[in-house]
Amino acid sequence: MSNHPSRARRRGFLLGIASAGAILLAACSGPAADNPSGGTGAGTPPAPPPSGGPLTVAVVTHGGAGDAFWSVVKNGAEAAGKQLGVTVTYSSDGDPGAQARLIDNAVAQKVGGLVVSMANPDALKTSIENAVRAGIPVITINSGSARSKELGALAHVGQEEDIAGQQAGEKLKAAGKTRLLCVIHEAGNVGLTQRCQGATRGFGAVQNLQVDLANPTDVESRIKAALQADPSIDAVLALNPQVGVLASSAAKGAGSKAQVATFDLNADVATAIKNGDVLFAVDQQQYEQGYLPIVMLKLFHDNANTLGGGSPVLTGPGFVDKSNVDKVAEYAKRGTR
Repeated sequence: MSNHPSRARRRGFLLGIASAGAILLAACSGPAADNPSGGTGAGTPPAPPPSGGPLTVAVVTHGGAGDAFWSVVKNGAEAAGKQLGVTVTYSSDGDPGAQARLIDNAVAQKVGGLVVSMANPDALKTSIENAVRAGIPVITINSGSARSKELGALAHVGQEEDIAGQQAGEKLKAAGKTRLLCVIHEAGNVGLTQRCQGATRGFGAVQNLQVDLANPTDVESRIKAALQADPSIDAVLALNPQVGVLASSAAKGAGSKAQVATFDLNADVATAIKNGDVLFAVDQQQYEQGYLPIVMLKLFHDNANTLGGGSPVLTGPGFVDKSNVDKVAEYAKRGTR
């Protein structure tokens, strides 16, 4: 029996590839950037399975329960799955060990693809490499771009955190600010550390403050106390939209004139920008971090297509301020920005 598909199957196959490619072109933004990582710690990435079969993708992130940022990532992944006929499952855990176990469970279930955020690459290294060795293609997202290729992932989708932090620091410096408080809301998250390091390069005098996103009341209290203890702080950089809103409230409660900026966007941040309570948001377009990997895995599954050429597929940074917030506020309310 011939191994070649029938003409009808070939036409359907090609139409599927064209459709997925069109969706990718419509959704993708930003050129690829150089990836300083090297090596192939997990060996050669897996070959795609024969096309035509169903595809199941497990998305495993480090998002905590109720984190608005990750709900948008989930929305993007599920939307892409519905559009492309891909079964998408989403799970998350802020504890690196627990996240690694979620990856292990997905491998045991023999999923057709994995999407993994890497806030703590060392904790996930073995699990990701085991997935690659099992023949499961992996796309990493959000944090950990410098380790993605080393662990055998096909590509990384996200923004370069140090560059985004530097640009945020430069914007605050250009606004006339002289002392910055950078609020880190997840201990051990390499991406957050990179943001504050970048902000230091772009701004100058930066003080870091560690808080716990799982305790919003304590987050606000700690920011308020830091502003009261050092009245010279005239800018606060939050690394999460919920923290950004809490920082604005803390500044008011402290009687501080510190101006707040934040990473990432949601409806509350959009409103705060309109009201002048937040100067700007660094927008990494997290919907794309959920959406694009599903498209990429579908293309790989159906046609052995890859993207990025070993460099990240960038989704940011962009900046939202009073000049453009009205254009994106409605999308934030819908959960797509």
